[in-house]
Amino acid sequence: MTRTTPPLLQADRLVRHYHLREGLFQRPAKVYAINGLSLALARGETLGLVGESGCGKSTTGRLLIGLERPDSGAVSFDGEALPPIGHAPWRRLRTRIQMVFQDPLGALDPRSTIGAQIAEPLDIHRLGSNSEREDRVDALLTDVGLGSNHIKRFPHELSGGQRQRAVLARALATDPDLLVCDEPVSALDVSIQAQVINLLHDLQERRRMAMIFISHDLRVVRQICDRIAVMYLGAIVEEGLSDAVLLNPLHPYSRALVSAVPTPGRHRGRTILQGDPPNPAARPSGCAFHPRCPAASPVCARLAPELRSVPDGRRVACHLVSDSAERGKER
Repeated sequence: MTRTTPPLLQADRLVRHYHLREGLFQRPAKVYAINGLSLALARGETLGLVGESGCGKSTTGRLLIGLERPDSGAVSFDGEALPPIGHAPWRRLRTRIQMVFQDPLGALDPRSTIGAQIAEPLDIHRLGSNSEREDRVDALLTDVGLGSNHIKRFPHELSGGQRQRAVLARALATDPDLLVCDEPVSALDVSIQAQVINLLHDLQERRRMAMIFISHDLRVVRQICDRIAVMYLGAIVEEGLSDAVLLNPLHPYSRALVSAVPTPGRHRGRTILQGDPPNPAARPSGCAFHPRCPAASPVCARLAPELRSVPDGRRVACHLVSDSAERGKER
């Protein structure tokens, strides 16, 4: 009997809603940003979260590291429930979980030097002596491709790529087991994007840390991620190995996303989705994607599909895909 290694991070049926008041005299509407999301992440693995803007990717990232609490469902890290934000156990856990945000300039304090900001997590968690912290800052700057000449500089004195490298160095200061990256390269030039992606890939391999990589750019995701989870209106609609999802997407929404990625030397039909994503405060009945789906059937409007396993090992939330998978099992 073989034992399976428990996941480093696990989320079970997460739900997160907000109340939105559309008019002065109207009752607040309940908006579901996350609606029944479940996922697992192994040690040393990189999972990409992809989807249109507003699908809940960033909210998922904040829930997974405890910056927000779900209204229902649970998140566990290394086999234990994530403690409430602000409590001592949560602060201790922050040495093992870090997040890199989209805007490096907004993530850095303009009044503090780069060296002081990289050393801040070490100071907060009292890791090492003063001399050891100085050595650690030097080593981190080298790891991310900066030098000791950047220690005394302020954020406005660095380029966008250098600022993102400084943010990475600060996130890596406590040697975390999990790094959540929320659109870490979307604000950078293409050439700088490639440098930061290569840096993240090298750091992940050397340190064997797990990573959640949130992005809308499928080309970037394929470069760095082992698995991909496609999100639509607060839920995962397809999840599997990166090559499987990108080369042979099963869910109609995944196919539309993949078809929009330009591929040199290949000409494939583009799937144009009709209309805009639905209003989260007035979710469609049944499958949330059915009003825009070119293959929708009557059952799609009546019944919400479950995220189910298919024979090739991935999970898909689609009635048509699930039906074909069941027929394949019966044979």
